[in-house]
Amino acid sequence: MTDMTATASVKRSRSLPKINSSAIVMTLYLLFLLLPLYWLLNMSLKTNTEILNQFTLWPRNLTFDNYLTILTDPAWYMGYVNSLIYVVMNTVISLTVALPAAYAFSRYSFMGDKHLFFWLLTNRMAPPAVFALPFFQFYSSVGLFDTHFAVALAHCLFNVPLAVWILEGFMRGVPKEIDETAYIDGYGFGKFFVKIFMPLIASGIGVAAFFCFMFSWVELLLSRTLTTTAAKPIAAIMTRTQGAAGIDWGVLAAAGVLTVVPGALVIYFVRNYIAKGFALGRV
Repeated sequence: MTDMTATASVKRSRSLPKINSSAIVMTLYLLFLLLPLYWLLNMSLKTNTEILNQFTLWPRNLTFDNYLTILTDPAWYMGYVNSLIYVVMNTVISLTVALPAAYAFSRYSFMGDKHLFFWLLTNRMAPPAVFALPFFQFYSSVGLFDTHFAVALAHCLFNVPLAVWILEGFMRGVPKEIDETAYIDGYGFGKFFVKIFMPLIASGIGVAAFFCFMFSWVELLLSRTLTTTAAKPIAAIMTRTQGAAGIDWGVLAAAGVLTVVPGALVIYFVRNYIAKGFALGRV
C-alpha cells in the first residue's frame, strides 16, 4: 500500500508543470523595465488634475488633449522637426567621415596609429560640458549659432570616434585578399569601396548609424546651449515647461512618449544588425 501511494505521488509530481526560475526572473525584469514607459503613457492620457490629485493605475478620464497640444502648437512639433534634422545630419556626416578613417586604421600601419586611435576614443570619453563654452564662442563668432548644422557638427566630436571604433572592428574581420583581388580586376578604390567593401560591412554601418542616431537624439547639453529659437530641439523645449500655472505634466508626458517613438523605430529596423554587432564582440 505504501509503495502504491509513493508511486501515485511520483506520477502526480511528474504531471505538474515545472516552474522555470529563469523565465520568472526575466518576466520580472521586463516588467521592471516597462514600468516607467507604462507610467509615462498613463500620465500622457490624464488631465493635470487627475495626475496631481489622484493615484490611478490607468486614466479615469481618458483624454488626448495633451497630444493635440503638441501636434497643433508650433513651439512643440517644430522641436521634433529640428531634432530629426540635426540628428540625421549628424548621422550622415559621422558615417561619411568614419568610413574612410576606419578603413585606414584597419588596413594600414603607420606611425602613431595606435596613439591616434586612442586619442579619438578619449574625445568620446570627455563630458559634453567641457566643450559647451568653446563651441558656443566659436559658433557665435562665425555665425553658426542657433543652426541645425552647428548642433550636428558638435555631436560629431563624440559620434565620429564611436563610429570609427565600431566600423574598424567590422572591417578588420574582412580579409585583405578581397581588396587585392578587386584591384587586380581593375577596380579603383572608390568603386571597390562602394560596390564591394561597404556591402560586406553593412551590419557594421547599421550598428554605427544606430548609435550615432541615438546618442545625438538624447544629448541635451550641447543642443540646448547652441540653440535658442530657430533650431531648438525637443529636449530643450521639454525642460522649459514651467509656466505661471506650474508644470503641465500631461503635455510633458505626451512629449516624452513621442520622444521615445523615433528611437524605438530605429531599433526595430536595425535590430538584426545590432545582434550581429554583439555577436562579433564590437558592441
